[in-house]
Amino acid sequence: MSALNIAPGALRDRLRAGESTVGTFVGLASSGAAEVCAAAGADWILIDLEHGSGTEDSVRDGVLAAAAYGVPTVVRVESAERIRIGRALDQAAAGVMVPRLERAAQAREFVRHLNYPVLGGDRGVATYNRACRWGMDRTPLTATVQQGLGIVQIETLGALAEAEEIAAIDGVDVLFAGPLDLSYSLGVPLEFDNPVYTDALARVVSAAERHGKAAGILALDGAAAARYAEAGFRFVAVGSDSTLMAAALRDAFAAARTPDLQRKALA
Repeated sequence: MSALNIAPGALRDRLRAGESTVGTFVGLASSGAAEVCAAAGADWILIDLEHGSGTEDSVRDGVLAAAAYGVPTVVRVESAERIRIGRALDQAAAGVMVPRLERAAQAREFVRHLNYPVLGGDRGVATYNRACRWGMDRTPLTATVQQGLGIVQIETLGALAEAEEIAAIDGVDVLFAGPLDLSYSLGVPLEFDNPVYTDALARVVSAAERHGKAAGILALDGAAAARYAEAGFRFVAVGSDSTLMAAALRDAFAAARTPDLQRKALA
């Protein structure tokens, strides 16, 4: 185990072994929220820099908060630029998710950015970062197997059309369907029961399975996550820190304001 209480590459190994995992998105830019999600039993947390409130500082603090519970952190970067990916990995992120890709060629470039030159990549080589224990552990620089989990979102028509080719790329580990963007791209916004949308999800799962990769998706709640798992998704996010907190508080407030409870409180 590393000093962060997370074995490098452990999350990627679990998925490659066929395991199913459940995590959640963290977008509140709070290390406390990241810690709560990890303590609650997540297999992983995903710090969202595309739509979340935070910056790379959220990655710095969130990785440590989750690692205290042995939970790895994945980062959704804003774009697939080499520098964005490298900076997340240098903070000891267990993997990177890239949004809005259109072509398999872009996914291949993404994998190059994930890896050091020893594996044919172009990730910048440096040791004074958390991933190398501030220069005290240089083994990541010479690892002969990719350790960072590579997650490509399938949320555009271009990516969906090339899902099979993307899944075949060595180093792409997860095809992650983005429900909202994908439904809009398909011309059936928010119609998650529309056959056009459900057929697209089935294509993502099928492409992933044929190439020994995992399909991923964001679920609204635990019940939806269970249904996605039954459909073959193995990297499932259950909501986010903000949506889960909002739903819990909304339901708690509603329960507290029911007439029966109010009468009992006044009795």
